[in-house]
Amino acid sequence: MSTNVYDTLLERGFIEQTTHEAEIRELLGKEKVTFYIGFDATADSLTAGHFLTIMAMMHMQRAGHRPIALLGGGTTMIGDPSGKSDMRKLMTRETIDYNAKRFYEQLSRFITFDNDQAIIENNADWLLDLNYVEFLREVGVHFSVNKMLTAECYKQRMEKGLTFFEFNYMLMQSYDFLVLNRKHNCCLQLGGNDQWSNILGGVDLIRRKEQKPAYGLTFKLLTTSEGIKMGKTMKGAVWLDAEKTSPYEFYQYWRNIEDVKVEECLGLLTFLPMDEVRRLGSLPGAEINQAKEVLAYEITKIVHGEEEAKKAQDAARAIFVHGAGSADIPTTEMEKEELDAGVDLISLMVLTKLAASRSEARRLIQQGGVSVNEEKVTEFDRKFTSADLNEENALLIKKGKKGYHQIKLE
Repeated sequence: MSTNVYDTLLERGFIEQTTHEAEIRELLGKEKVTFYIGFDATADSLTAGHFLTIMAMMHMQRAGHRPIALLGGGTTMIGDPSGKSDMRKLMTRETIDYNAKRFYEQLSRFITFDNDQAIIENNADWLLDLNYVEFLREVGVHFSVNKMLTAECYKQRMEKGLTFFEFNYMLMQSYDFLVLNRKHNCCLQLGGNDQWSNILGGVDLIRRKEQKPAYGLTFKLLTTSEGIKMGKTMKGAVWLDAEKTSPYEFYQYWRNIEDVKVEECLGLLTFLPMDEVRRLGSLPGAEINQAKEVLAYEITKIVHGEEEAKKAQDAARAIFVHGAGSADIPTTEMEKEELDAGVDLISLMVLTKLAASRSEARRLIQQGGVSVNEEKVTEFDRKFTSADLNEENALLIKKGKKGYHQIKLE
């Protein structure tokens, strides 16, 4: 191994906290390390928030280390209280199993699982049939309630009320690390910085029970300059599944991030050399938009492939330069008879999900924030028919600077 992957992760801005910095760096430099990252199967797709940890896994695997992707079929039955103000909605076993299967399919696009280069595990295999009394005797005796209550993930919940149900989560995640250590000699757990308390629990448990070294490392969380988690839009999460967030919408999300976040995201979410990352991040004034284009293209290429990234970039440029419609812009189809009956702009805004409600659509239109085929429309009751279609046979509705959707005939 030429460059120590620890130095790569550090230089690119991943590392937030470590349990034993010098030892971890030394270990990653001299031998093939088996490490794990957990993914609780709370939805049927991974999100832009997961993408940072996936990038870290890819860096680690490229450097010769072996990832374990741990699907949380068991822990998802409880729900991690970290960073949550309310208890997570309980999900059925069938839903969780389905979500875990989808996660594996998506992770396989980024991580090579062939020939034991990476391992997939599901903690349902050992958590769901646990004997509770045995578990308390083996694991529970090593956890101090006083110490657990000082953990950030629990402190935040104390005011609202922390259930005993959720209180078990740290023990379960720590037990996962112990099982993977025994089964695969996994000695390093990685995760987002909100997982720090849970990771410490596992490191401590292995050191106590197995008398062996174990380590933990956390990554910074992607946040806006106001400290809000990135990867959220008005419509909800930015998904890695093209059916849930189209490659065009995915591209546009990264194309429109804050200027101050461009260099950080280039370092974390692309494989561009750091010299290029720094050069792009320091572009002055309006030139930073070039860096945003590179960022959006590179991330979309990793997630959706080069062809989709190119199509998304071309579509975005076409809109910017010509205001033209494009095959890659989010599209809703209508029957000609339905459109020719006359459809008001408020209904079109709600139909295309450019507005969450009729009242929101009315406010946006009245404030001058909506145009159709590059013409600003301020009369919310104005009706459109197929006679209003542009040369590409589309009604291109634009909301603000960034929201686009087109109506086409079926």
